[in-house]
Amino acid sequence: MRMNSRFFAVVLALLVSAPVWALSLNEAMSALPAAKSAGQLGEQPNGYLGVVSASGSAAEIAKQINQARREEYQRLAEENGIQLRDVESIAGKKALDRTPAGQYILLNDVWMKK
Repeated sequence: MRMNSRFFAVVLALLVSAPVWALSLNEAMSALPAAKSAGQLGEQPNGYLGVVSASGSAAEIAKQINQARREEYQRLAEENGIQLRDVESIAGKKALDRTPAGQYILLNDVWMKK
């Protein structure tokens, strides 16, 4: 029974401290170039980042940046009286076009180096 109490205490401590491990948007933005260069993240036609290789904090970086992108896309859609999906599509095309050679993009549901 004593071991169960310790285990519970450790799990509880980890759960309480988990939000501390989450990246802030600024940290995610700072980590993005390295994650893209390492082939962990790539641009998608829908205007959002995708996880190419789930290593390191790639998923958390994508989550933070995609959340910020969605908020900005929504603001632009409302400001211009257009659909969110239209803003996402325009942003996705620009992101794919601007992606440097050697980094990943998603085309026809396949990750490939540009």
